[in-house]
Formats: sequence, C-alpha cells, structure tokens
Amino acid sequence: MPSRADEPKQPAERTYGAQYKLIGKNYQTADLYAKVTGQAKYAEDFRAEGMLFCKLLLSPMPHARVKRIDKSEALAMPGVKAILTADDLPAPADSLTDLGVVVRANQRGERALTMEPLYQGEPILAVAAIDELTAAEAIEKIYIDLEPLPFVIDPLDSLRPGGPNPRTEGNIWVQAPPPAAKPGEPPPSPPPPEVGELKWTSADFAEAKEGRLPMGKTPDQWSYGDVDQGFKSAALVLDETFVTPDTSHHTLETRSALAYWQNGKVYVHTGTQSTVQTVAALGRWLNIDPAKVVLISEYTGGGFGSKVTAAITAIIPALLSKKANAPVMMRISREEEQFIGRGRPSLVGRMKVGFSPEGRITALDMFVICNSGPYDGVGDAGAAGRIVSLLYQPPAMRWRGATLMTNTPPRGPQSAPGGMQGIAIMEPVIAKAARKLGVDQVAIRRINCPEGKAEMGPVVRGKRTHATSAFIKEALDRGAEQFKWQDRVARTPKRIGSKVRGVGVSLSCFFAGSVGYDGLLLIKPDGRIAIQSGIGNLGTESVIDVHRVSAEVLGVPWEKCDITWGNTTQDLPWTCVSGGSQTTHAMTRAAHAAGMEAKRKLQEIAAKSLGGKPEDYAVRNERVFHKGGGRGMTLAAAAQRAIQLGGLYDGHEAPEDVNKYTKASVAALAGKGLVAAARDKYPHDGQTFSYVASFAEVEVDVETGGYHIVDFLAYADVGTVIHPRALGGQVLGRSTLGIGHAIGQKWVFDPHYGHMVSKRFYHNKPPTILDVPVNMQWAALDIPDPETPVGARGIGEPPVGGGCASILNALSDALGDEIFRRAPVNLDTILMSLEAGRPMQDPLTAHI
Repeated sequence: MPSRADEPKQPAERTYGAQYKLIGKNYQTADLYAKVTGQAKYAEDFRAEGMLFCKLLLSPMPHARVKRIDKSEALAMPGVKAILTADDLPAPADSLTDLGVVVRANQRGERALTMEPLYQGEPILAVAAIDELTAAEAIEKIYIDLEPLPFVIDPLDSLRPGGPNPRTEGNIWVQAPPPAAKPGEPPPSPPPPEVGELKWTSADFAEAKEGRLPMGKTPDQWSYGDVDQGFKSAALVLDETFVTPDTSHHTLETRSALAYWQNGKVYVHTGTQSTVQTVAALGRWLNIDPAKVVLISEYTGGGFGSKVTAAITAIIPALLSKKANAPVMMRISREEEQFIGRGRPSLVGRMKVGFSPEGRITALDMFVICNSGPYDGVGDAGAAGRIVSLLYQPPAMRWRGATLMTNTPPRGPQSAPGGMQGIAIMEPVIAKAARKLGVDQVAIRRINCPEGKAEMGPVVRGKRTHATSAFIKEALDRGAEQFKWQDRVARTPKRIGSKVRGVGVSLSCFFAGSVGYDGLLLIKPDGRIAIQSGIGNLGTESVIDVHRVSAEVLGVPWEKCDITWGNTTQDLPWTCVSGGSQTTHAMTRAAHAAGMEAKRKLQEIAAKSLGGKPEDYAVRNERVFHKGGGRGMTLAAAAQRAIQLGGLYDGHEAPEDVNKYTKASVAALAGKGLVAAARDKYPHDGQTFSYVASFAEVEVDVETGGYHIVDFLAYADVGTVIHPRALGGQVLGRSTLGIGHAIGQKWVFDPHYGHMVSKRFYHNKPPTILDVPVNMQWAALDIPDPETPVGARGIGEPPVGGGCASILNALSDALGDEIFRRAPVNLDTILMSLEAGRPMQDPLTAHI
C-alpha cells in the first residue's frame, strides 16, 4: 500500500461565482437536515390505514409461456385479499405530445405483469394480503404451468445462422417510417415498432475465431468524410475489439411503491427522478387521465437513469388497491430489484482508427452490437457513435450498429448511456496509439479533443449538428498541471519488487441540457418567495440548487425563499425529465425566466403605484425602488398590490405560452400574491454537452494480480458552477460509478439455464469506499456556456466514461497493451494474461 507521503495535498477550496451572491456559493439545502436525521420519508416509510402488502411471483425461466394458473388455494387462505394477473392490466395506452401528435402504444412493449415471461425474474402475478408473510405463503400455493421456450442471453448467439431468437417473432425491433404529413397538420408519429429477425452468415463470423467482432449487416449506419482515404493516409492503423459490461443501477432505494384511491384519484408514493413528468407516465400505464394521478415523492434513494419516470411496476399496487379496496404497499427486495430494476446494456465494439505521426486521428470506423434485453430498444449504440464523434473529432467517420434483444432483464439508460461504453471502447485505442507513436498521452488527446462549437454525429439535412461550446482543452491542461502529470510520467522506476505503477488519462463527455420548460414562483404578501419545483429529489440537489437563480435575479436573500417539491398536489410547474444531465441547464434557464418575469411585474406594479415608467425601477434587497432614489416599496407591499390588480399579476390569468400543466398550477395559486410563471424562450444555438478530463494512477501487484487506485482527479468543463459541493459530489460520485465498470462491476449468467448468477450487491461488486483513493480530487473551469443565460450545464453523466477509461488506461500503462480486451479487469485476467503474454479472457462471449 502507498504511504501517506504518496497522497497529494488537498488544494484550498476554490471560490466560484465571483460576480454573484448566490450562484457558485455553498449553502445548506432545505432537505439536508431531514436526510441526516432520518426524518426524510421514502416510499417504504409511509403507512395508510388498512394497508395491505404485496408480493410478486417471478418467472423461474428465461423464456416461457404461462399455460394455466390455479389461484384457488391461495385465494382460500385467511388474509389474502386479491391476486392480480396480466389479464387485469389495462391495455397499453397511446399518448399525446404537447404538439397534439398521437404516439401509438407499442403492444409488444413491457407490461407490469406477463403471461409470456421473457427473462428470469419477470413478474407474472402479484398477491395482496394482510402482511408480507401471508402474501409470500400464498405465492407458494399458486400453481403455474409453464411451457419452456427457446432463449438466448448473448446477442452474438442470436445473430448466428440458425441461432435462437429471444422472442417467438424474432430478435430485433424494426421501425417503419412515419406516414406523410397532411397539409396544415403536424407531422404524424411513426407506427409502433415491429419485431423482426436479423441473422448473419457463417462467413460473417469467420473473424470471431481471431477474437475480433464479426461485422455483418446492420440496420443502422451513417458516415461523413472520406473514411477510406483517411486510412490510406494514416501512419498507424489500429483495429481493436473491446467488450463493456452489463451492470445494474444499484440504487440504494429499490422501486417500492404504495398506492391507494380517494375520490376517484390514485395516490402513488414511489421514488422517481422526475416528479412532474412521472404523472403522465403513471396515467399512461394505468390508462387513466393524468389529472386523476397524484404522485408523492419528496425523497428518492438514487436513480442513475433507472427511475426517470418511476417504474411500470408502480401500477401493480395501484391496481391491487382498486381490486382489494384498500391501500397496498409493494416492497421490492434487492434480488427483485436486480431483475426488474433495469441495467446498462453491454456494447461489443470494434474500432478501426487511423492516426497521423503526431497522433491526429485521420479516420475512424466504429462497429457496435448492443444487448438491450427483451423489451424496448435502447439508444446506447447510437449515442456511443455520436459521443465518440464529438469527443475525438475524427475528420472522417463511419458508424454501424445493431441493437439486439435477449432473454435477460430489461435495459434502460444508466448514467451516460452509450457515452460511457463508447469512451471505454475508444480510449484504450487512443492510449495504445500514443505508445506506438511515442506521443504523450495528454498531448494525443489535446490534439483530437473538441473546441468551441465543435461538430458531431452524422450529416442530417445537409449539415452536422454542433455543440454550444467546448473548453475541454483548458480542463485537460489544468488537470494535467494539478495532477502533476509530467512528474508522474517521468518517475522511475515504474516497478519496485512485485509492484508496478501506471498512470492514465481519459476524455469524457455527455449531453448536458435541454430547453423550453417553465419556472414558477410566488411573492407572498409577507414578502417571502415561494418557489415551486417540479424536479425529482434523487440526491443531486438540483431540485433546489437551480432555483437560486431566481433569487439571484430578484436580489433576495436565500433565507427568504421557500422551496416546494415532491407532491403534485402542491402546484408545480412543467419541468424537464431529470435524465440525460439536462436538469441544471434546462431548469436554471426556466428559473431565470421566472425571476425575470417576477422582476418585470414588480417594476410594472411600482410604476402603476408610484408613477413613472417600469424601466425607471430597480429590484434588489427585498425592494423595488426608483433608480434615482426616493420612492419605492417592499416586495411584501408589491405582492399585496398584485392581489389588488389581479389578472396576470396575481395568477388569475396565466401566460399563453406556458404548458397547460403550469397553467393549472398558476390558477391554483391565484390571489395568493404576485405570481410569476414563465417559459424558457432564450435562444440556444447547438446541442449542450459537458466535459471532463480524468486522471488516475494505479499500483498493480504482478504476483497476485491485485491492484488499487493510488490517486484520481477529475477536471470538469460544466459551464457556470451553481453549487460547488453538490457539483463535486456529482463529479466524484459519477466518476466512481465509472470506476466500478473498470474494476469489478458486471452481470454474470449461467449460459445453460439462462439464469442470472449475480443477484446481490456482493455478486455485482459496485465500488465501496475501500475501492477509491483516500484523496479523490475534482475541480471545474467555471467558464459560462455562451448559449444559456446563466451559463450552467449539467454534470450528472459526463464524468462516468472518464472514471472507467482512466483506470483502464492506467492499467495498460502499468501492464502493457496485451492483457485485457474487456471490462471489468479482474485479478485472474491479469495473472493469466501476464503468464501467457496475451489476453486470455474470452474476447466476445457475453455475461462471463
């Protein structure tokens, strides 16, 4: 183990937001005390009079057809109140976009219960009883006749000629194009996808014998530039195959839910990342009007993409409650969560990359296969291509990909979906090229990384899209200086006894913002500011942090602001989904718009009451006052005057351009003070991304194969820093999530039975405090993004790929390039490969 002398000194805490009073400053969030004292109530903490408990019966097979269910013995048991099967579920419902476009429901998509389970652990039925023991005993008394069906857990097996299909209809989703739009009408949505079949030839699989990913036909592809010429002009061409792991989200709170009905409405207590956006999802799954759905979710124990709009299983207690006429609590165990809780899909990727003598990429050919589980296709394969095209700026690139279904648990977005995998596949190629060309690892990334409004992805309608900004070169330079990169590279010897050290660096980025949502606040007659937050409280603190922008605009002390969140009866505004790292960007824009709307109304009220023009008045220090001095009024007085004026000032009229959800909340607040609701309409040129440069040092014992992380630094380009400590928690926390993919986290299946072996935390190996260095460090540039009023971008997902890849690159620096071809890297892989002098782990097989 390293001595204390090896540990870098922690730098003094940096000051952010020099021009602001609230933005960029640390503070205590309103939910902190409840969390640290145990007063915060999560879904499982609630109780209701007469509450029943629900247990699930899960499929023991990876693919089967339910031929018969005999519930008679269970229903005869004292204390058993109701049993729910797929026959009791409402039909999948269409949905309607804000533009009035009908999105047709996928009749073959996932449902809460099924009569044809497509993976081991899929719920077949649910029992409600007076307690969990009775419900569990009732499950044992239910007879189910299951007909086993063919299954497949590896997408490459399904692609082989004559290989098994995960569904009776095929192994891949096929999407037909939307019908042509009629004149004067919005474009119609495409029809629901159909299940099709994709098979490759024996000739396609010839390269698999050499450990390289076969490259048969794919349904999706794009390219730009002259790829062939780029390879011809290259000084070095590498062709590498790499496999990333399937991993669970491992939220500490499982997707438990309590539901009951009152006065025609369903009340649901469950964890979600996106409070307001979950209402429509629950309404769609229950096939009822969203206006009849009430969601209570003040605290959520993590999401990482698995609870973007809660979970479809949340309707099980709701439907059981209606059937039993009593509240129903469904508590999900860790093993059940492992099955139904979603996971990151693995990507098997093949990268052919050309480099100039200086290390500049000349061409890139990317081919990926994605394992999406049995239900709705995920976008990881496509996102991986777009992220790689942005992060490494190849002048010519071809991307091809296929997303295959398997009989393994459903996948969903997990922090940096596709981005993490694409970076983990690409970064070892960059590291290997640098060693072969004799180029410094930081320098080769600096020459390829994006800058300014960098282009990305395919050509669409004659042009490629571009980023709003990119300052990752500055992050790379400052990070290298803080990490003392050159000193570590020059340090000799690298090996002392059986211990050898290696250093690694990685670029990382992900999408970081959206636009067009609403902000809502109320200035009350006592002068306090009530800010309504429709964001989910999943631990990132954005539920509160973003609203400091409104207070900053109004010049109001934070102690005078009250945040309302987590209960959809409490008049919340239309808010973005908290996924894709978009919340900070989207909702600081909305908060800024609401603050400016409140400021405008205050100026108008002052002019009406005191004379002059609205622009003659300033707003700060809890007052609106004439810029020339003299007359003015307190915010409390202005709020009282707003009630007298009515109309747009006190919420009896809402702005026309806000969402109908926000309009309903404005109407509920009418007459209570000055109501300010506003939609984000600020200009926005490009797509928003955030970036991280990650640095790591590892020490490997080549006699045991064991290794540990000596040091780690993540330097972020995330625009304006809103809340430094929360930002640091996200940068290091999500880096740790990525590190888990490098050092041990993965799914393992029994290929004969199609059963998951890794069902618990200790099987899956998510990282613990013992796996990270004592003194992990982070920093941020604090350079505002020019395409948003506050300059802030999201940060939840951009660090993940760098956390993973910097460790992989440090390991290859210590051990050489011929040790591993897949993540995570375990000690047995290191020992066997060192002994053999080549990678010894199976190069392509899934779930090993």
